[in-house]
Amino acid sequence: MAERRKTTRPRKTAARKSSRTTTAKKSSPKRWSQRVTRESDALDLKRGVFKPTSARKIAASLKRSAEHSSRRKSGAYRSALSMLTFYINRAGKTLPKTQRARLERAKVELKHQFGRE
Repeated sequence: MAERRKTTRPRKTAARKSSRTTTAKKSSPKRWSQRVTRESDALDLKRGVFKPTSARKIAASLKRSAEHSSRRKSGAYRSALSMLTFYINRAGKTLPKTQRARLERAKVELKHQFGRE
């Protein structure tokens, strides 16, 4: 029977591993999600779009931004919904329950406004 040869792979040194992780942290911006919301190719958002107390107003503002945006790469509905979902996900546990519920209602309202029931 043929014997299998063991191939030896070079081990990663601790110095190499740590140098990669520190450079990655230094090069990444501190608030990348804020930059994405501001400079995203998905939408040209109006300032304070997620602040209104009405889910209908949030959805209407997102719809207006999505339809008038010249930078989006997909359909208006998909862009608006993805930006709303992105905002909810990035806020995470720090988002108050009332605000989260309002934004979830805005998703449903967005669906209604685009006629996708």
